[in-house]
Amino acid sequence: MKLFKLALVAALTVAPALTFAQTNAQEQPKNPIVKREFRQQRRIGNGIKNDRLTPRQGARLERQQMRIYRQMRTMRAQHNGRLTMKDRRVLRHRQNVASRKIFRAKHHDRRNG
Repeated sequence: MKLFKLALVAALTVAPALTFAQTNAQEQPKNPIVKREFRQQRRIGNGIKNDRLTPRQGARLERQQMRIYRQMRTMRAQHNGRLTMKDRRVLRHRQNVASRKIFRAKHHDRRNG
């Protein structure tokens, strides 16, 4: 069972990263929203690797990142491949919320211990 959970977390960690891996490894995403999502994805991966996040927490945070990414794609599809200022504001807010959740999950033991 433990091996299954570990495999599930690994799959959830790698799957979203593969979407970013399609770009050149040396080329960082130019879109600030995608760039920030990439950094948050890395923070989650590092938290799992360093045992600061449980596999369940990591999976939940990964799902949240995927929902933000899907919402961005939907918004772009609605506006001919571009994001309006309102779309950017909504995505930035959702990323701020996700960033706070990542921080709180990684530092939960310190705050309560």
